[in-house]
Amino acid sequence: MDEMTLAGRAYDDPFPWSFLTDLVETGPRLGGSPGERRAAELVAEAFETAGADPEIRAFDISRWERGDAEIAVSVDREGRTVERSFDAIALPYSPPGDVRAPLTDVGHGTPAETDDAEVAGTVALADTASPGDGRYVHRMEKYGHAVEAGASAFVFAHHKPGQLVPTGTLRFGHEGAVPAVGVSYETGEWLREYAAAGADLRLRVAATIEPGTSHNVLGTLGPDTDEGVLVVGHLDAHDIAEGALDNGCGITTVATAARYLADLDLDSRVWVAGVGCEETGLLGAEALADRLDRDRVRAVVNVDGAGRHRDLRALVHGSDPLRDLAERVADGAGQPCHVDETPHPYSDHWPFLRAGVPSVQLHSQPASGHERGRGWGHTAADTRDKADERNLRDHALLTALVVAELTRTTVSRRERATLREELEAADAEPGMRAAGVWPDAWE
Repeated sequence: MDEMTLAGRAYDDPFPWSFLTDLVETGPRLGGSPGERRAAELVAEAFETAGADPEIRAFDISRWERGDAEIAVSVDREGRTVERSFDAIALPYSPPGDVRAPLTDVGHGTPAETDDAEVAGTVALADTASPGDGRYVHRMEKYGHAVEAGASAFVFAHHKPGQLVPTGTLRFGHEGAVPAVGVSYETGEWLREYAAAGADLRLRVAATIEPGTSHNVLGTLGPDTDEGVLVVGHLDAHDIAEGALDNGCGITTVATAARYLADLDLDSRVWVAGVGCEETGLLGAEALADRLDRDRVRAVVNVDGAGRHRDLRALVHGSDPLRDLAERVADGAGQPCHVDETPHPYSDHWPFLRAGVPSVQLHSQPASGHERGRGWGHTAADTRDKADERNLRDHALLTALVVAELTRTTVSRRERATLREELEAADAEPGMRAAGVWPDAWE
C-alpha cells in the first residue's frame, strides 16, 4: 500500500478510538496491577491483528501500592491557633511515615531556591512548574534536592487551578528517602501563606512495597534483517485516573501505527513494543533493552505524548539526522512538526539513548503553542474526554511514516561522550544526579 492510500485509510479509521476506549475501561494501570496486565493483553491483540506475532513477557519489579495520606497544618494567626486538614495523595515510591515539622516554601524547587531556603528538618513545599526563563525541572529532581538539603518530607503542589492533585514517581523503581505527597494548586496556595507565617505541618503516608510482576509486549514486522528500528510506548498509567492522555494516547498511537506499518514497504525489521512500569521508573524499557541487543537497534521511536494534542512534537535528543527526518516526513504529509533538540532521560528511550542508539520521542502540543508542565496529566482529570480521535489517527499515520522512513535511512549512532556533553551543556547533570539517574559509568 502506498502512503497516499494509507492516508485515506487512516482518515476515518475507527480502531484508535475503539482501542483507547477498551484500554481506559480496564481500570487503573499502575505498574504490577491487574489493569496493567490487561492492557498488555490488549496491546498484544492489536499487534496480533497487525501480523506482528507478539509475545507477552513478564519481568520482576518492586511493586509500590498506594495507601491513604493526609496533611494537617497548625499556625498561630494574630494570637489564635488555626488548624486545618487538606486532601493529599502519596507519590509513588514514597515510604510510609508520619512527620510533624515546620513547613518551608522552596518555590519551583530548583537547586538555587532549595539552597536559599532553610530546608533541613522541615517539610519542603515545591510546585509542579518550572521557571519560565530556565530549563525544565523534573519532579524527581525537586524531591532529590529537598532530600539532599535535609528535608523531613516533601509536598508537591500543582501549578494550575482546578483541584488537580498531582501524582508521579519519586525514584526509578525503589523507595524514596522521605515521605512525599501531592496537593492541588488551591491547597498549595494556602500552604505557601501558612509557611510564611511559620506553620507546622503534619504529613502522614501509608504505602507498601512488595515483590511484583509487570509485563512487556514485543512483536516484529517487516523483513528478517539483523538490525531494525524499535517503536515503543508505555502501556501503564498512574492509578488515580484513566491515563487516557498519559500514555493511553501514546500506546494507542503505537498499536495503530503497527497496523499501518504492516501495509507499508519496510527495508528492515521493525520491533513494535508496549512496555510496563514507565511511570514507576522506566522498568519495562530497561527490561526490553536487556532483552534486545542494543547494537542491533538502529533507532528508537518512543511514542510518549503523541496523539494528545493537535501538532506533532519531536524530541530528537541532539540528533540532527532525526530532526531532519521528522521534519521531512511531516512536511511530506502536510502536517506541522515542532522539534526540541535537548536530550533528557525521563522516558522509555533512555536505556537505549544512553547506550548510543539515536532516539526520537514523539510528543504533541496544542496548535496554539507549547506549555511547560503536565496540565491534566498525572491527575484524576486525565480522562478520555480530553482526547481527540483525529489526533490519534493523524499521529499514528505520522508515526508509521517516520518508522518506515527510518528503515530506509542510516542514522549515525550517538557518541556517548557527545551525549554527556550535551546533557552537561543543558545543565541537566545536577538534576539527573539529584534524581538518581546520572550514569556513574557511561555505557
